[in-house]
Amino acid sequence: MPNLIINGRNMSVDAADDTPLLWVIREQLQMTGTKFGCGAGLCGACTVHVNGEAVRSCQTAVSEAVGKQITTIEGLSAKGDHPLQKAWIAEQVPQCGYCQSGQIMQAAALLAKNSSPTREEVIAHMDGNLCRCMTYARIQRAVLRAASEMRTASTGNDRRNT
Repeated sequence: MPNLIINGRNMSVDAADDTPLLWVIREQLQMTGTKFGCGAGLCGACTVHVNGEAVRSCQTAVSEAVGKQITTIEGLSAKGDHPLQKAWIAEQVPQCGYCQSGQIMQAAALLAKNSSPTREEVIAHMDGNLCRCMTYARIQRAVLRAASEMRTASTGNDRRNT
C-alpha cells in the first residue's frame, strides 16, 4: 500500500501504483475540493501541489507522489482564509466555481516563487487553467490582490520582528 503525505498527514492508500492521484484524493480520501475536469491534464481543475509544484493530479500516478509533500485545496489553509481565497471572494471570481480550486492552487504555486508578479507573469503562469465562465480578468485581479496583501503582511511581520 502506497504511503502518501497529504496536507501534512501520512496516509496509506489502497491503490495500484499507476492509479491517478486525483482518484485517490477524491474517492479514497474524500477530499472533493480537487475536481475532475478533462482527465487529460489540459484544464487544470485537478491541480494540486507536489513538493510545492503545481501538477495535474489526473496525470500524476500515485507512484510519482509517494514520499513527496502533496497539498490539496483543503490543505492550503485550514480555515479557508489564505490570501488567495480571500482575494477570490473580494474580486467575486467564482461563477459556477468548478475550476476555482485548481485556479487557486495554480496561483498559489506562482506566489510561492514570485511574491510580486506582473499581470503578464500571472497570465503566463495561469495559462492552461481553463474557466468555462471566462472569469479570467477577475482571476488576474485576485492573484495580484493576494500578492499585494501577502507582501503587506510580510512587511508588517518584518517590522514586528525587529
